[in-house]
Amino acid sequence: MSLTLDSVHHTAIIVKNLDRSIYFYHDLLGLEFSNEPSPWFEGPELAKGVNVPNAKLRQVSLWVGKNSTLELIEYGNRPADNDTPIQQNYLGAMHMAFLVPDVEKACAELTAKGIKFYSTPNVVDEGVLSGWRWVYFEDPDGIPLELVEVAYYNEEERKAGIAEYLANRPKLADL
Repeated sequence: MSLTLDSVHHTAIIVKNLDRSIYFYHDLLGLEFSNEPSPWFEGPELAKGVNVPNAKLRQVSLWVGKNSTLELIEYGNRPADNDTPIQQNYLGAMHMAFLVPDVEKACAELTAKGIKFYSTPNVVDEGVLSGWRWVYFEDPDGIPLELVEVAYYNEEERKAGIAEYLANRPKLADL
């Protein structure tokens, strides 16, 4: 039997205030509910399952497209000194990128709703990300998010580059 990973089911973001984050992700960005906000969950099984001592949390899931969701989680026992998201170049830092048909139009729409972007959309027409148009912004907790338009994809170039990498990558034992 071989492992099959069909798709990304969900991505989770830890937020300070679930209700405030619902206003941002549902009301402002337009993500639809997959489930209503949960009550507070807690107990030894939850703590073990999420590997957080004395975990107490509530969550909501919002659809992102047809096949994946964004799970927003508020911990009731988040450390008091944890008010800043992980800086993007730190181990474990992540961001979520939303695929859009036109990054310029999406930026204009969100700017009109008060969203501030880190920069104007970046255009990549060379290298491994050729065809990407991308720009970052933040949610109310300062968590980085990205809009991406894929204007085109050089499939044959990418296949050749992947084959070259796999043929020449370092041996796992050497890493």
